[in-house]
Amino acid sequence: MKKIGATLLAAIVGGAIAVGGFKLFENKQMDNMTFEERQKVYYANNPGEEILSSTGNPDFTQAAAAVTPGVVHIQVTMTSRGSRGGGSGSPFDMFEEFFGVPQQRGQARPQTASGSGVIISPDGYIVTNNHVVEEADKIEVVLTDKRKFEAKVIGRDPNFDLALIKVNANNLPIVKLGNSDNVQIGEWVLAVGYPLGLQSTVTAGIISAKGRRIGILDEPTQGRGYGNMGQQEQMISNAVESFLQTDAVINRGNSGGALVNARGELVGINSAIASPTGTYAGYGFAIPINLAKKIVDDFKEFGSVKRGYVGVTFTEINDALRAEKGIDDVNGLYVRDVLKGGAAEAAGLKPGDILTKIEGRVIYSTPDLQEYVARLRPGDKVKITYKRDGKEKDVSLTLKGEEAKAKTEDDKPSASATEIFNKLGASFVPASDARKKELGINSGVVVSQVHRGGVFEYFGVERGLVITEVNGKPVNNVDDVESALGSTRRDIVRITGVPEKGSTVQFNVPLRY
Repeated sequence: MKKIGATLLAAIVGGAIAVGGFKLFENKQMDNMTFEERQKVYYANNPGEEILSSTGNPDFTQAAAAVTPGVVHIQVTMTSRGSRGGGSGSPFDMFEEFFGVPQQRGQARPQTASGSGVIISPDGYIVTNNHVVEEADKIEVVLTDKRKFEAKVIGRDPNFDLALIKVNANNLPIVKLGNSDNVQIGEWVLAVGYPLGLQSTVTAGIISAKGRRIGILDEPTQGRGYGNMGQQEQMISNAVESFLQTDAVINRGNSGGALVNARGELVGINSAIASPTGTYAGYGFAIPINLAKKIVDDFKEFGSVKRGYVGVTFTEINDALRAEKGIDDVNGLYVRDVLKGGAAEAAGLKPGDILTKIEGRVIYSTPDLQEYVARLRPGDKVKITYKRDGKEKDVSLTLKGEEAKAKTEDDKPSASATEIFNKLGASFVPASDARKKELGINSGVVVSQVHRGGVFEYFGVERGLVITEVNGKPVNNVDDVESALGSTRRDIVRITGVPEKGSTVQFNVPLRY
């Protein structure tokens, strides 16, 4: 009997050692895994009930229950540096300032604001927007069960508007990573986050469009903020935009939250709203998760994004270009120039070539190329299909790093001042001296009419608004407006207006939407 007991004890001890050794090995292996691989291990060890996509009358109860615990409230304390402006408004939804919420100057003092984030690994890694945490002095994460943790930034990048933060915790609930390439226009989605200072909130809608480029990451900035322009104006270059557009309700504070499909899978990170008022008006935008996966893996491994570059400047094909170059193609990117020493030159691409496909996928517009390449790293190979002399050819490119970075044609005006003026769809009259005196301004034109089908109508710019500057230049009459439009860059018109005395609005109007 003693012999049996000793044998049993030895077996138990041996099993414990084996399990312990396996756990150490497993943890070691986990350190070298991507977040997607980590999640596969997690779900292999923690199988749950499969959530089916809704059919018939939509029912999102399972998806909402699965996702909500993994979406966190991010509360930030920061010292006002003047780049965003003071006041109590949250800086976290980029279109809040992009479409004209009044900017106020404030003295440097601690401020608090809030956004959302998504837990993607049970050991505390959380993905959110760069603009949620970029000016943070302190970051606090609050879970749905009210637990609070202080977080540190692992990496962030304004060109993608993504950030990875981490809290010191384990066994946290996570949101399952999905595949944004499989998302279909018209598909049901849920937006989960902490809007307008509310607790965890779920809204439903559909995918309205894919591959949206809205110009928000290209807009000029002063310092690190997205607010007022100044003499030290800088351009965010090499920004990548290929947003999923949704009509699920998104408001201030939703930034960094989850966009999930009806199976509860994360397909996007909510980032911006298009609105003339700063609150929901039907258009929300999320970063595709397939792009975010690569970026956050880079943050974890390197602390920054490792980007590969093709090494070309290009222009989207349009009617004017077809007439100018005598080409018949409707889709594709026209190569303006090839960077010396870049991947494209090494592969034999030349100015005048038309990039038609990437890895067999048709290139309809800039985001189709940019997003796919942004998922890769220097040294990765990618197959490009191009057309030369009416014949399509395939070529394999080996992407190069920062040394091969090239500015795009977006740095140049895309249209004449007259074309832009007409596209705005508005009429202007000089502001009277009495009106200028009343508002305390030295220059100004009044929006006298907003025409149907124009950009102003689309974004809700109203008659009666007094515009004092266009693209940073004072305007007093129609000629001034058209002259100032000549300095438009990246298809974004910068406007300063005064709706009432003591109040100034600054907003950017994209010509492409």
